[in-house]
Amino acid sequence: MLMSTLNIVDYMLPVEECRAASNDWKAYFSDFSKIQKLIPTNYVFNISNEHLQWMKGFKDYKDFCAAVGVYRDRLILIFYPMNNEGVKIDVKEYPYSFLTELDRDLRLQEVQEYTVVRNAVLSKNLESTEKNANMGFPVSNAPILEQDIAVSAIERWRNEGMEWFYKECRENEGIGIFRKFYVPTADLCLDDDGLAGITCSFGLRYNDIYGKMLVTLIFISFRENLKNVEQGANTISNTYDWAKPCPPICRIPDVDVGSGF
Repeated sequence: MLMSTLNIVDYMLPVEECRAASNDWKAYFSDFSKIQKLIPTNYVFNISNEHLQWMKGFKDYKDFCAAVGVYRDRLILIFYPMNNEGVKIDVKEYPYSFLTELDRDLRLQEVQEYTVVRNAVLSKNLESTEKNANMGFPVSNAPILEQDIAVSAIERWRNEGMEWFYKECRENEGIGIFRKFYVPTADLCLDDDGLAGITCSFGLRYNDIYGKMLVTLIFISFRENLKNVEQGANTISNTYDWAKPCPPICRIPDVDVGSGF
């Protein structure tokens, strides 16, 4: 498979270190005080354009996996592609991103376009007899995950994320805490030539099927080829659908959450 040659040595992790980072994360599950120090709930992951270029080499597969790990005493996401049978594709190293503080405000923007239909009727004597206007349904640029839902999930994580961890740590020593997330490749917009980068935030949403709050990943993509309505800039952010956490949503044959690498 053709892969891009990138100057991102500091952000690619050998598979052995990926495995160690994944195992280190599992060691935190029963210790709430360690998790509390490790994960500020107002921090995010930044996926750079260089990482996305690497990931484009696998864009024809439908899913990526974002595995959680601890590396150099910091939380990381490790992205690895999965083939169409749901099995990790083996390479020597994988891109990773640290959980880090935002260095700027995060703008979420939802653009909706409306069609206004105006009608006018002239009589046989060319006299105006009727005028009306109707506004049509939005026709384009609606994000997959509605903006208000995304903001609500992110705010809930910021305000209640540690309560969620506390509950999970006290129940069965944290076996319900996420090890990884399944990410639809389409959500990464790898076919978009204008994609400059992605900011990834944790979110907290109630799942009707499992009857409990689940942690999710929300992807906010930044493009260079769209407009900012308010400021006339050349970038826009859109939110995309949430990634599925494992556990509890662990796929066959990827059911053993302890063997991500």
